[in-house]
This record gives sequence, C-alpha cells and structure tokens, in this order.
Amino acid sequence: MSEPKTNGKSSPIAYSCYFNRNREGEQFAPEHVFSYQLSGTLLINTGDSEHVFNEGDFRFIKRNQLLKFVKQPPVGGVFKSISIYLDQPMLRDFSIVYGYKAIEEPFRGEAVMRLNGGALCKSFMDSLMPYTGSDQAIPQQLQVLKQHEAVMILLQSKPELQNILFDFTEPGKIDLEAFMNKNFHFNVQLKRFAYLTGRSLATFKRDFEHIFHTSPSKWLQQRRLQEAHYLIKEKGRAPSDVYLEIGFEDLSHFSFAFKKMYGVPPSKLVG
Repeated sequence: MSEPKTNGKSSPIAYSCYFNRNREGEQFAPEHVFSYQLSGTLLINTGDSEHVFNEGDFRFIKRNQLLKFVKQPPVGGVFKSISIYLDQPMLRDFSIVYGYKAIEEPFRGEAVMRLNGGALCKSFMDSLMPYTGSDQAIPQQLQVLKQHEAVMILLQSKPELQNILFDFTEPGKIDLEAFMNKNFHFNVQLKRFAYLTGRSLATFKRDFEHIFHTSPSKWLQQRRLQEAHYLIKEKGRAPSDVYLEIGFEDLSHFSFAFKKMYGVPPSKLVG
C-alpha cells in the first residue's frame, strides 16, 4: 500500500498492491470511498450482504461502514486497486461552491455498490496513478482538485449519489440489540460500536447492560465463541479459519477462551 503525504497528512488517494495468495481482514470506512479494481478480485462482506469486484470494476463504499474483505490476486499475478477518499470537510466545501444542499434524511440503501463506470471513470482513475508511489510531496490543492473531480464524475454517472455524498448527519440512535447481533464479529473498539449506534460510550454501556444484562466485553466474547462453536461443530470449519472471522485477533487466545467456556479446545470439535 502506498499513501503519499501532503503537509504531514495522509493523501486521500490510496494504491493497494498485494502479491501473496490471499489477504483477509476487516476495516472501518469512516469516509466515502470511490475505487477501481485494476487486477485481482476483492470480496467485501458488510454483515448484510456480500459483494465481489473483479478487474475493471468500479465501486463506491458509503462512509461509517464496518467491512470484512478478502483480496485475491489473479493466478501468477498481483492484486491491485486504486481508491480516492471523499472526506466530510471537502464535501461540505464542494456543496457550498457548487450549490448542492445537505440532505436531511439519511440514505437507507446499499452501503457498497457497483458503478457502471465507463471511459470517463477509467480515464479519471488512470490520472490518479502519478499521485501514488511518489516520494515527492504532492500539493494539497492538487489532491483536493482530484477529489472534486471524483465527486463530479460520481454525480454524472449516478445522480442519486447526491443523497449520500451530501448527507452530513451523524449516525442516529438505532436498535442496539439488532445492531450488535449483526455486527458482533467485527473486531473494533467499543467506542466505534457506540458511535455507529448513535450513542456516547457511557450511554452505549448503560443501554447495553440494560438489554443484555452483562458488560459489552463479556457479551462479545461469549457471542463470538458461540458462533465459533457452531461453525466448527456444525459446519466443519477449522479453528484456524474461524478465529479471525468471528472477531478474535490471536489463535492462541481464541483457543484458550474457547476451552475455558466449553471445556475442550476447539481442535477437539473437528470431526
């Protein structure tokens, strides 16, 4: 991954290049992302849906999303993608300069979407390549111009994106129980869960204990271990393939916690 610097800050333009067989992981997308798949395949899971992007595909990812991904290089090749991030301050300035009004009603559609693209999108993505992998500092003004160009292209190719790009509202207070049962497998800090459910950390903890009658940390570990038990015993999955998927960072810690809860190590469940 190459991310040029601008006045000490990370560039909004990112180039991903990965050589190994597969790479799995998860991330939180705090800003909108417009991306182009140069080679290889990207699989994205939002908890609600799965999306597959192949070479030549364009995608848009809505901000404030928890995502799991798998990067798959082509046979004998390299996984490559290029992205431009569209942050809130830039979009606010854009909406003022070009007369777009902020949207009051939050967008309810897909968090990850495929774009038709075309020659204009392809030409734009090609123009970003000189901004990656360069040791020379790139003026911030040039990068902002590229962000503005990206917004204009998105609005032309998919006008309804206006309802996403200029929605500056923060996450509203939502059903905590439903959200946690859907997203427990994401390994993020409690403050992130709190933010995404429209709560302060203190309110999140208070509401959580009222609903689940235990602390968030204890519930998360128990819920993840229950899911692991199901995947290993009922689905025949290997512990080494499961622990990251259900939110553990370390296989040994997962095995220790699993044995403490179920009395046997996860490897003993494998038939």
